[in-house]
Amino acid sequence: MTQINQLKTQDEFVGYYLLKTLEVKQTNANPPKDYLDMVLCDATGELPAKFWDASSTDKETFFPMGLVKVRGLVQTYREKLQVKVMQIRPVKPEDEVKLTDFIRSAPITPETLVQTIQGVIAEIKDEEIRSLVQFCVGKVEEKLAVYPAAKTHHHAYFAGLAYHTVRMLEIGEFLCGQRPFLNRDLLKAGIILHDIAKTEELVAELGIVSEYSTQGKLLGHISMASQWITEAAIRLGIALDSPKVVGLQHLVLSHHNLGEWGSPVQPQIAEAVALHHIDALDAKLQMAEDALSTTPESEEWTPYIRGLENKGIYRLKW
Repeated sequence: MTQINQLKTQDEFVGYYLLKTLEVKQTNANPPKDYLDMVLCDATGELPAKFWDASSTDKETFFPMGLVKVRGLVQTYREKLQVKVMQIRPVKPEDEVKLTDFIRSAPITPETLVQTIQGVIAEIKDEEIRSLVQFCVGKVEEKLAVYPAAKTHHHAYFAGLAYHTVRMLEIGEFLCGQRPFLNRDLLKAGIILHDIAKTEELVAELGIVSEYSTQGKLLGHISMASQWITEAAIRLGIALDSPKVVGLQHLVLSHHNLGEWGSPVQPQIAEAVALHHIDALDAKLQMAEDALSTTPESEEWTPYIRGLENKGIYRLKW
């Protein structure tokens, strides 16, 4: 089977793929014609695809999250690879392929990731901070093991949120050793909770986000996580004006740094400054790693990456 990251321009190929997204659209021709605008994916990456002149039967046959067999041609459109689908059909039982074969996942098992997070929580020395974190994580513990960290931006795959959290905790541990003035308990708590409400902001199946939930659209994960901290404090009998509660809320509310990025306040305590940059560093490095790993090795440049100022990454070879 031809994998996505092996495809290059002008390749004609046949393979099995997951329809990550699918929309029926119309061409600009007169009269307009229907076509299927799709994203094909497997465990190695994804590519946009077009199936022109879609029939009424085609429109009733294919759906997002379905497995398909495709014969296609890789083309370059606006400096990006795109598939022209020449033939497509749903997978049959005799093809002996299963959905989980096509799901991209974190490189560490979800069980190990969650155990690592729980281990860090247990190491938080301050009892009130530890209890606040335990309450919030307990609301979504099952989802934490499987949810992506984003729809497309970074760690957008099965167990991506837990993987992102663990990588940030590793960076945070290093910084606390290098900068002892940082409050280790507060910073680690902020890392664990900064994206915890993405489990409710996103609607996801097997690591693939289909849409944002109603709460996600109206409130967003930042404000929801802050509300959870308030709820935890009330349930635990901790004063809402406690420096621990306010400090943890500030870390969550400020971790995107700017209003246009979703934060209502900017970092104004040292741990919040650290959290923002730890988050940005891990996310941006993951964007670069993902782009390199899902771009054919024959390509010197990756596609443009929106989160990296819409620049591509060059594959430097020695």
